[in-house]
Amino acid sequence: MASNRQQLILDIVRETGMVSVDELVLRFEVTPQSIRKDLNVLCEERLLTRTHGGARLASSVENMSYEARRVLASNHKLAIGQAVADIIPDNASLFVNIGTTTEAVAQALIHHQSLMVITNNINVASLLRPYKHNKVIIASGEVRSSDGGIVGEAAVDFINQFKVDFAVIGSSAIDSDGALLDFDYREVKVSQAIISNARHVILAADSTKHERTAPVRIGHVSQIDTFVTDRCPDKNFQKLLTSFDVRTIETDL
Repeated sequence: MASNRQQLILDIVRETGMVSVDELVLRFEVTPQSIRKDLNVLCEERLLTRTHGGARLASSVENMSYEARRVLASNHKLAIGQAVADIIPDNASLFVNIGTTTEAVAQALIHHQSLMVITNNINVASLLRPYKHNKVIIASGEVRSSDGGIVGEAAVDFINQFKVDFAVIGSSAIDSDGALLDFDYREVKVSQAIISNARHVILAADSTKHERTAPVRIGHVSQIDTFVTDRCPDKNFQKLLTSFDVRTIETDL
């Protein structure tokens, strides 16, 4: 019951931007102590930030925890991962960057044959490593303890050695003006190198990314060839996809 209520609270905050303990007590007919405990859990996961008497959406300059990102929209990410994997043929070379959605793509690629996968994501490398029919190459650089991402100038230099068939990238946030956004400028530099060195760029991102914001620009939708998502709720972004002739795959359809 508590976890279901926490998800509902998160949904409410996404719609309203902020909630108070008093209104949540009335809505769910539970004690203030129960609501405060729920808010504390959501704040510990960096999904919300506490305010006087309530909570609001987490800071736009700090990402939520890896575990929170991993479970958020997890079913949608699995479907997105499979849809991306269906695009990529055997005997292809590809980049896969940092992100829980790109990790779902890696999981869906395990039965492909003769892939060369270059990644700056330790979790992606770990997922694909046991399957000898594919080659996994991992970037050098600083390993972020929070999520196993490899970032920094060494990773950028490493990526720039390659020119591959596909790039699978994620984004922490998507803006209505077409900007693809993230939190760590070091990670963004690697993502930009990945985009520059791929013949076909696939953006894999669930619909919650339209509800968030982040301070660092990865690039623009015009640099994307295919967008794979559960659904695209942003009408302005839909128009940009059409205007730049970006193929869009919505797994909820």
